[in-house]
Amino acid sequence: MLTSKQKKYLRAASHSIQPIFQVGKAGVNENMTKQIDEALEKRELIKVSILQNCFEDNQEVANEIVEATGAHIVQVIGNTIILYKESEENKQIELP
Repeated sequence: MLTSKQKKYLRAASHSIQPIFQVGKAGVNENMTKQIDEALEKRELIKVSILQNCFEDNQEVANEIVEATGAHIVQVIGNTIILYKESEENKQIELP
């Protein structure tokens, strides 16, 4: 689990990041979670945007992605999920 200090640090670091994935009415699928996992390995910190036509609750979508990828939820704010997962090979972010 991330501490509140680490979450605050990651939230600040995520301000300049644009969402690179969108969850629509099809919801979360295996292919999407695989791509999200690969993106997390490269970037460590990503945003996922939830479109208006997604029928699932935003927190449910976040939990599904976390279960499939092993990432941590930094924040679910509006229709955006901020995710963090420490990279095995491309470690860039030093957590406080």
